[in-house]
This record gives sequence, C-alpha cells and structure tokens, in this order.
Amino acid sequence: MIANTTLVAHPEISILGEAQNIQTSLEKIYDHAGTVVYDFEVTSEEQRIPKPITLQWKVPAVNVKGVWKPTTDFNKRIQADWELDNMESRISIDSPVISLFGNSDENILTFACSNAINKLEMNARLREEDNCFYCHITFFMEQHYPLKNFKTQIRIDNQNQHFSDSLRAVSSWWETFEQLKPAYVPDIAKKPLYSTWYQFHQNLEIPLLLEECRLAKDLGYEAIIIDDGWQTFDSNRGYDYTGDWKPDRIPEMAEFVKNVHETGMKVALWYSVPFCGEKSKAFKRFKGKFLTEDHRWAPVFDPRYPDVRQYLIDIYTNAAKDWNLDGFKLDFIDDFRFYKDTPTKLGADADYASINGAVDRLLTDVKDALTKINPEIFIEFRQKYTGPAMRKYGNMFRAFDCPGDATMNRLRIADIRMLAGNTAVHSDMVTWHADEPLEIAALQVINTLFGVPQLSVMLSETPKKYVNMIGFYTKYWNENSDVLMNGDFIPSKPLANYPTKRVSKNGKIIIGVYDTWVIELNDEHYHIDILNGQIADQVVIRNTKDLGGYRCKIYDCQGSLIKEEIVLFSKGVFEIAVPPCGIVRAKKL
Repeated sequence: MIANTTLVAHPEISILGEAQNIQTSLEKIYDHAGTVVYDFEVTSEEQRIPKPITLQWKVPAVNVKGVWKPTTDFNKRIQADWELDNMESRISIDSPVISLFGNSDENILTFACSNAINKLEMNARLREEDNCFYCHITFFMEQHYPLKNFKTQIRIDNQNQHFSDSLRAVSSWWETFEQLKPAYVPDIAKKPLYSTWYQFHQNLEIPLLLEECRLAKDLGYEAIIIDDGWQTFDSNRGYDYTGDWKPDRIPEMAEFVKNVHETGMKVALWYSVPFCGEKSKAFKRFKGKFLTEDHRWAPVFDPRYPDVRQYLIDIYTNAAKDWNLDGFKLDFIDDFRFYKDTPTKLGADADYASINGAVDRLLTDVKDALTKINPEIFIEFRQKYTGPAMRKYGNMFRAFDCPGDATMNRLRIADIRMLAGNTAVHSDMVTWHADEPLEIAALQVINTLFGVPQLSVMLSETPKKYVNMIGFYTKYWNENSDVLMNGDFIPSKPLANYPTKRVSKNGKIIIGVYDTWVIELNDEHYHIDILNGQIADQVVIRNTKDLGGYRCKIYDCQGSLIKEEIVLFSKGVFEIAVPPCGIVRAKKL
C-alpha cells in the first residue's frame, strides 16, 4: 500500500439547505484509526415536510484512480462536478456507500450512511478549479410527507488498506443497526442452482423440467428456480397476467414439486412482486391502490395499504404451505418507488405515508411469515436491490441479468460480494449459443466461480463435452465451496474489471485470472489453485520470495488431467502451461 498521508483525516463538513424552523446537528461520536462516525439529526418543533439538506466536504484528489459505487458496472471512472447525475440509494436501489480507490487498489476515502431505507443521493466528483473531490450526501430529495425528527449516522474511512476491506467494514457497520440486521442464511442458499429462464423462458414443459432436474442433480446442482411462465399460458414475456398467481401452466403444482423433490432438488418459484396485470382479477379488486398504472410492464401495487400487503403475503405463504416450496425468487422490488402519478393523498385505510417504509414492512412480514412455515427457506433478490436493507429479507443476492456476458457476470459478483457479508452471492444464470466453441462456453462458467454458480442451459440437448465441462467446474466448486464462499476475498483493479480475484482460507488460496495478467504471490500456501479464465495456454506468476516446491496437476476445462509435475515456486517470474479455461492445482511438497 502507498501511505495515505495527504488526506484530511477529519474533513470539515458543511450543512447546506437548512430551512427556517428546521434545526440540524452534526456530532462526532467515534474517531479511531482513520475512521470517523457522526450522528446527523434534523428536528422541527412541529410536523413539516423538509426541503433537501446536504452534507458536503472536500478532500484533495491525490492518488485517486477511480470511484467505486455499488452498481456502476464498467463505469468506475472519476466524475467531474459539472456532470450532474448523482447516485441514488434507497431500500431497493443500491447501497449508501462510495469508495475512492488508489493506484494500488488502496482505500483513499470510503464514506457511507446508515440510512439505507429512505431515498438519498450521494456523489464524489472532481472540481477542476482546485483538484479536490467534493463529496456529498443529500437527504429529503423525495420527501412528500411531514416529520418532526430524522436521525442517521455518517461513516468516513481513510484507512490505508485495500478498498475491499473498507467496503467490508462498512457492511459490518451496517449490521450493527437493529433496522439492518441480516436474515439467516440456510445452507441451500450457498449451493449451485439451476434456473429455467434463459433456456425455457415462459415455455415450460413438465416432463422436460423433471428430466432437467435429474440431469442437473447428477452434475451437482441442488435447487431449481421455476421462473416466469408457470403462472400463465401467455408467452409474450409480458406481465398482463401477473397479480393472481394461479399455476395455469403447472396446474398440479404440489404434485410437480413432490416429483422434483424425488429427484433430490429443492424448488423455488418466481414472482414479480409489484406487478398487477390489467388482465388479472386483482387489478379490479385493488383499483385505486396502485403507485402507478402507467408502467411499461404493468400497474404497480401500492404497499402503503395494509390490505395490499396482506394480499401479497397470503399469496406467498399459501404457495409455501400448499405446494411445499423451498424458496422464492422475488423480483422487481425496485419498481416499488415514487412515480410522477403516484398519489400523495392517500385513502383513509392507508397506514404508511412512506413508500420505502411500507416496502420495509411488506418484506419484513413476508420473510417472517415464510420462515415461520419453513426456517430453511431461501429468498433470492437480484441487483440493484442487494443493499443492506435487503439483507434483512433475503438470503441470496444474484448478479443482474447479463446473458452471455462472462465479464459482466464476474464484475457484478465482486461488486455485490464486497458488501454482502455472509449473504449468499450468486452469478447470473450461465448460458451460451449452441454453436459456441467449448473453451468460449467455458468462460461463461469459470467467470462465476467466486459466486454461487447458476446455470440456465438445456442439459438434455447439451453435447457431452459441454456437460463434462459444466460437471467439472461444478464439482470443483462444491469441493471448494467453503474456501470460495467463506475465505478472505480480494478482487483486483476495479477499473480493469477485476482481471484477477483471489480467496484464501486455512492455508489454501484460489486465484482466478481473467486477462493477460501477472499473478503475484507473496506468502506461502499449502494449496494453490489457479483458474485460467482466459483463452491463453499459460499463466504467469511472480513470486516475491522463494516459496519452495509444489506438485502441480494441470486440468483442462473438461477435467482431464493433462500433466502432473514438480514446479519450484522460486522468487521471480515464471509461467505454467495450462489449457484455456483449465485449472492448476498445486500442493506444497
């Protein structure tokens, strides 16, 4: 790490936008080893709707290579202050944290807020006049109901450590707040999973589904998510029939689930939680209780009404009980938001003014009701609703849809994982074109191995060598899941899309290399595994000291042992020949 001496440890924070009859206070409550925490409070003598209030400070732009935000994907560059777009965070969008990282991946400044439920805006932008980063957090950008008191905490960290360590520290800090306590994570949430979406879409066939379950189970997959299509015969990829959730396409759902269980697989169903299609019975029943009817997909339920929430809770609990489900994929949570036509004047039976507060209540009650039925139930959410509040209700976070995009899958897994704590982090479902060469298809799988793999391939139609490849990686993942999921995780070079990742635990290190990159080893490990996630026939290693001899086994992407040899991991640079998407497994002599 480069010494981080030029930053102001305690930047002066300005409070902007204070209004008459509103009092604000900012009090430092913690100051240790480069981390400062403040209490920020807004009070009023009477209920009133506050105008936006901003906390702002600046730091010198010294050794800042990029700016990490939770879901910016490839865009981790430095933003100028004349670029007006800010990051939005609320219960179901992003996480209230930003990290400035340096040229050696070190933390320059990471700042976060404990307000993970209500909407706020954040940014860190460079001002060219003084070459400083101006950081800010703005509250009450969407305030449409009155309040008397608002309190939150701000955490600012300029410790000289890897930026991922600073992000993990923020995640641990969030866990200390009662309103952000994470849900229990059952073992099944960290098992490879088969999904129906990319290969079936809505055209589900029961006999074929059962055959796919048997094949997937043989390869090491432990659960299946039945995605969109089970509830309707409509195959237009629309949501006109959502809201009633009757199993039209799989009418004997309990029997179907029983048959899946007999293959050894767990079963989850997909639901688009906010949507109430205009062709559903529920649309007529809840007329006047929508956040909007002008949505590209379908009208959106208004969770500020208790009968709306109870209706959704009953849908899921009845399904869990009647069909003996093991899990749920609860989708489109981010569409619970304020729209231009969202009513601010509510009916007398509404019990929440805040949409985000109502979503918190809905999802809390859903999780409590489902875990009462089955304590081991798994609940999946996908980006962007993978923030600290969502950890209260779900135990599986999945990378946002990126079919056929191995690089994006790798990147999104890392971005979620640094903030997810012990919540299971899953890849997007792996898929590829039928004509894809084997090693290129293998890239799709090997890029997911630092998350829990999800597969969306029609196995009954997949050629044997591709099945061998899937089986090899899945077996490897299952055998090494404890290290992969619970080890110390370090992704490198965020601006280069994490060309290497590594995880270590109990003397074993697993390194993935995904571009022409030199793997640096500084410490001795009893086991060293290197995943060659590139179309190159070697990996290049640089040892900073002599590590001694290792017995190396070289495997291709189908799991065939290509070579076994003794290799001296001497100080300096050397290479090991390994097939594209193969694995090097080295054991200390």
